[in-house]
Amino acid sequence: MNSKILVPNNEHNLLKKEFLLEKSIENIANSSKAALTELYEATKSSVYGFAFSILKNSSDAEDVLQETYIKIYENAASYQANGKALAWILTITKNLAYMKLRKKKDTIDIEEAHDVLSKNNSHEDKIVLETAFRCLSEQERNILILHANSGFKHREIAKVLKLPLSTVLSKYHRAIKKMKLMINKEDMI
Repeated sequence: MNSKILVPNNEHNLLKKEFLLEKSIENIANSSKAALTELYEATKSSVYGFAFSILKNSSDAEDVLQETYIKIYENAASYQANGKALAWILTITKNLAYMKLRKKKDTIDIEEAHDVLSKNNSHEDKIVLETAFRCLSEQERNILILHANSGFKHREIAKVLKLPLSTVLSKYHRAIKKMKLMINKEDMI
């Protein structure tokens, strides 16, 4: 008796999957929402896992997951079929994830800044700092926190906030002056 054992050919399966992904992208370019659903179902775990590995936050990874498929839908017509559909999808995911990280680094909210500046201070000092901090613009707060607490150099702050170095320096010194004036007013009361 001559029996053959059939072993699935992984390479054949990968080529088949890539072909199906490319066909889905082609159909998405022709406005097929069903093809977008198929592509989503076939790739969502890879996209989410990759986004999560970059962002380390499930909520942000879910946002990037959804944004990825919106970008795919918007840009499917520009995709050039070359057998690398999943690589194209993951490149979109990576770019969106890093964009989300950059946006998070560019913004420091007032509560976070308050927490940072008021560490190890008495209750009265915290109130004075909070009051003084409110007199600053969001940009001044960001510059002050990045320099005073995070230890960024003014040149690094200029790059992160996409501002000229001279603007960062003047806003930093202006913020310090405003804080001193406000603290002195609080002390006199």
